[in-house]
Amino acid sequence: MLGMCRGRRKFLAASLALLFIPALTWLYLSVGSFQVKPLPLSPLEAQSSTPVGGAGERQALELRVRAVEEENRALRRELSRPPRSPSARLPSGGHRGNQNRTHSEEGTGDNEGQKAAAVGNSSDCVHQPAVDKCETIHVAIVCAGYNASRDVVTLVKSVLFHRRNPLHFHFITDSIAQQILSSLFHTWMVPAVRVDFYDADELKSEVSWIPNKHYSGIYGLMKLVLTKTLPSDLQRVIVLDTDITFATDIAELWAVFHKFKGQQVLGLVENQSDWYLGNLWKNHRPWPALGRGFNTGVILLLLDRLRKLRWEQMWRLTAERELMSMLSTSLADQDIFNAVIKQNPFLVHQLPCFWNVQLSDHTRSEKCYKDVSDLKVIHWNSPKKLRVKNKHVEFFRNLYLTFLEYDGNLLRRELFGCPSEADHNSENLQKTLSELDEDDPCYEFRRERFTVHRTHLYFLHYEYEPSSDSTDVTLVAQLSMDRLQMLEAICKHWEGPISLALYLSDAEAQQFLRYAQGSEVLMSRGNVGYHIVYKEGQFYPVNLLRNVAMRQVNTPYMFLSDIDFLPMYGLYEYLRKSVVQLEMANTKKALVVPAFETLRYRLSYPKSKAELLSQLDMGTLFTFRFSFNKTLQQFFSFPCA
Repeated sequence: MLGMCRGRRKFLAASLALLFIPALTWLYLSVGSFQVKPLPLSPLEAQSSTPVGGAGERQALELRVRAVEEENRALRRELSRPPRSPSARLPSGGHRGNQNRTHSEEGTGDNEGQKAAAVGNSSDCVHQPAVDKCETIHVAIVCAGYNASRDVVTLVKSVLFHRRNPLHFHFITDSIAQQILSSLFHTWMVPAVRVDFYDADELKSEVSWIPNKHYSGIYGLMKLVLTKTLPSDLQRVIVLDTDITFATDIAELWAVFHKFKGQQVLGLVENQSDWYLGNLWKNHRPWPALGRGFNTGVILLLLDRLRKLRWEQMWRLTAERELMSMLSTSLADQDIFNAVIKQNPFLVHQLPCFWNVQLSDHTRSEKCYKDVSDLKVIHWNSPKKLRVKNKHVEFFRNLYLTFLEYDGNLLRRELFGCPSEADHNSENLQKTLSELDEDDPCYEFRRERFTVHRTHLYFLHYEYEPSSDSTDVTLVAQLSMDRLQMLEAICKHWEGPISLALYLSDAEAQQFLRYAQGSEVLMSRGNVGYHIVYKEGQFYPVNLLRNVAMRQVNTPYMFLSDIDFLPMYGLYEYLRKSVVQLEMANTKKALVVPAFETLRYRLSYPKSKAELLSQLDMGTLFTFRFSFNKTLQQFFSFPCA
């Protein structure tokens, strides 16, 4: 009603102005040479206009006519503009981040995008960011096992690359993932990032009663108990799967919390496959869901409201009732979330589908985006992962590989203008580096001593329990990419546990992963621990690498060796017997294993001491470093006869 009144007022003013021009013209023609006292039309004209005689009056009248014409043109321009919607005149506090909505944010068409842009450009609107510059964004991730710990790093990289806010990661992990990720973040030293861990093993009893067919196992049900797991003072959190890749700032997703209304406590994207429609194959009977259902790869949780709604009791009662007929879950927590939403639709706030572009075989994800700029979050929610069939899978794969091989050291950037918790390790490091003399010729070498290298322990699956007789021995070595070909040979010669430290870049680490996964020899061994120390600086930190490998030894004894040394067949069992014979458990001894070298690329490896002596006599083998130090043999208590 207010808008209609204002429109009528503008129309009336314009009509009066149009009638005023002919009246002035008629007045000018009629007065002729009569002396008329000029009527000021504005304060400025009243001061500046001092007509003298007939010419002065005529000039003053012309000026007044031009001024009225200019005002008339301004009124026409004002009337030609489209009327602004009433929502544009609301106080800025009523929008809280909705003023700058575009069609890519809301999933609307071009017309809606233009309307939103018009509202956003209105002079009556005061722009306020939906997320404060220094507001901490909380992210919860369930991560268990060696492979998931490796995959989640790509997710973290994509989030860190785009973020502009402090982050607080909440990891629900088993003991394996906690060991790996705690070491990784401790050595990564990313500013304005805090990490907390929660023991998933303590939560197993909460969900172990639910039969689950999903490949994620019992850990795929852990999202159901986040209200109980996370701190009671935490009000909201973004929950992510490990197979997620971000293509935008996570603060944009955090801002969606401001759009929740009423009793909405869950933010979810609609499932983009026909799974919950039940038409994928004959006799397919999915869990109940609202329409196509919702995917739980990306969830916004209002924890405080969920606790007030007694979420724990709600999902338990629903799961118990549905399991009486369904017997087990097929998609882990997603089935139970959808069953709850089916009964309580008011709980869910549906997110635009570009916040969870699902790349499984039967999805319609291409409807979520028209352009690259529309992509926000990519979800590889198929057991096939990068091998999934999709219309634009090559583009998505390249985006994923970009973060997979991205140098994580470049993400150690400060968030200027935001106060952060004091990191004593980082402060001490900076203080030590500042005390070094940059003019010192050995500055780079001295600086390397204090470099903290990002370290990823157990890059591949590891499974080994030391023998109970306390004689077990682990081979320890370190290498770079150019010695990768030695791994298969060493694994063939040494059947015991191995701890290896590899000095690689992020891209080289992925090359190593492909090499290892394509090797039958390496994949058949579960007792080899591969620990990645990421490259930084120009030097090869041999002592650091050796120490990293040594710290992961879980046997009573270790055999230190360079990667170029190939142990004899059966050396593992031979050393274990020597431990018993020499009573090393009760004495402090170090066994020195004799080493030999050859100048030949192809060699028939000696299988016995007799063959070794024969090759020594023939000149095929030499004692190690024989040409440099002929007296080296005196250090070996190894009889040659």
